[in-house]
Amino acid sequence: MPIPFIMPKFDMDQEKATIVSWSKAEGEKVKAEETVLVVETEKVAIDVPCPASGTLAGIRYQAGDTVPVTTIIAYILKEGETVADLPKDGAPTAPAKAGPAPKENQPAPASTTAVTPVAARIAKEKGVDLTQVTAHGDRITREDVEQFIASQKAPAHTEKPAATPAARRLAREKDLPLESIQGSGPRGRIQAADVAGATRQPASVASVRVGTRSAQVVPLTGIRQTIAERMTASFHDVPHISLTVEADATKLESAQKSLSKLAEKDGTGKVTVTALLVKIVAWALERNPFINASLIDEKIHLWQDINIGVATAIPDGLIVPVLRQVGQMSIREIVVSLQDLTLRAREGRLTLNDVQQGTFTISNLGMFGIRQFRAIINPPESAILAVGAVVRKPVVINDQDDVAVRPIMAITISADHRVIDGVVAARFLSDLVQGIESPESLLY
Repeated sequence: MPIPFIMPKFDMDQEKATIVSWSKAEGEKVKAEETVLVVETEKVAIDVPCPASGTLAGIRYQAGDTVPVTTIIAYILKEGETVADLPKDGAPTAPAKAGPAPKENQPAPASTTAVTPVAARIAKEKGVDLTQVTAHGDRITREDVEQFIASQKAPAHTEKPAATPAARRLAREKDLPLESIQGSGPRGRIQAADVAGATRQPASVASVRVGTRSAQVVPLTGIRQTIAERMTASFHDVPHISLTVEADATKLESAQKSLSKLAEKDGTGKVTVTALLVKIVAWALERNPFINASLIDEKIHLWQDINIGVATAIPDGLIVPVLRQVGQMSIREIVVSLQDLTLRAREGRLTLNDVQQGTFTISNLGMFGIRQFRAIINPPESAILAVGAVVRKPVVINDQDDVAVRPIMAITISADHRVIDGVVAARFLSDLVQGIESPESLLY
């Protein structure tokens, strides 16, 4: 019997993925674990391996199609099998046909259609009656619920333009809005060549007038929409507590300068304060395991690995690439990894593995002059650290009330009070201050 090739689920909240391209055609031989297509989620582009060796047949979706996860997208014929052995609904999709098979694309009544967990949660939060929602597939998805909500508020809904990852990267580099570019790919998907030949238009998005005021309307889609949903859910569902301390960064700055000189000699590049903080935070997390934890299914998971995410600004919003097992990394390894992740994040080349399984997040806005702020926890993590700018301040430095100007850094932890008590968060901050003010503590 032919082996079904399903659209895999790469992330906990993922409901669908868009096919970017097939690297194998109908009837070609394939090998198990060989990459046969590339798909794009809301975060990254991903290579999808073949589930078995055989012949690729019964391709049901083409480049540009958005497919719900766990949906059969093709079949793998084993030796001796032919297209005649495919299920009736597994016949190949004609290359010229744009879009999924009619059976998959016909709206289905909500009363007889399954609902994804994410769609059910959003419907509950927004007070949506699922019996009124139309499913465009074999289940009601988050997009179906959001389209229903939008239809109740406005006569029209602006969709995110379909584009390849390469086209998105090139558009960001040229500062071109995708909405202004005509796509030449399947179903109008924007290709890199389309962006390369485009010129910037005066208006990047729709212009509207509200009363006597005018505005440019930017659709809340893609990564911006994902950020909005997750941060809203985090602030709504997680009881945040925040504590702030100040640390004397004199020795931290000295260490940063000394290590940067060593790094320049071997071509590593500048050692940043963020890189040093990643190492110090990992040291403090080892001493405070409840900070490096997650609440999952009413159980607290104390993670053995310390995987620290570093919030990174990109043109579309914010993404958090993750450094894994930081406790086992040297400063040099942290610097190199941070440089690599930051560069690939800004170029849109991160893989799903780069943004998963974080256990703690650092958000540093000090380089923008922000002195102090509170960050929102990135679920399922239980805490996040907000780092402010280093500011020169007069401080009392000994029992004789001597005053000197020192570089002072404000750090704020936001913690999930269901997992972390105030005194636990305070102990973590105390250890963190010790690591910042006495970096040699990490060697003790």
